[in-house]
Order: sequence, then C-alpha cells, then structure tokens
Amino acid sequence: MNVPQYDVAELRRALAEDPRTAELGVQVRIRGDQLFLTGDVACPERRAAIAEVAAEHSDGLALHNEVRVVRHDPPTGQEDLR
Repeated sequence: MNVPQYDVAELRRALAEDPRTAELGVQVRIRGDQLFLTGDVACPERRAAIAEVAAEHSDGLALHNEVRVVRHDPPTGQEDLR
C-alpha cells in the first residue's frame, strides 16, 4: 500500500466484494500506519469477518476495529400511538 486514498478504496472494495462480508456500510480511514474501521453491523461474526478481510488487505497496518454490533430485534409488543 502506498497512497492512502487508493488503499482506502481498495479496502472498501474488498469489504464490498468479499463473500464473507459483502459490506458497504463500514468506513475505512488510514492515518500513517494505522487503519481504522468504523460503522455498525448486526452480529459479532460479521464484525470479526470484517476485521479478517481488512487484515488480509492492509499490508501490516495496525488495525483498529471500531465497528459496533447493533442488534435490530423486532418489536416485542404493539406500539401505542397517541
């Protein structure tokens, strides 16, 4: 990896195209030798897969996986609108 903006584009493409992730909602930033991933996913397995794919494409950058797991459970009862 040489030019950060190209590296970011490559990582975004990898996260979108890899069948383990197929993820478009993760933000990728590179600062010096640090790689930061942010965003929200539905489960811990997806978060781990994102870190795995990013590590494979990061050429030794220090990975900071700040992706949050956000559960989207269906409503448990009826909503009372007034």
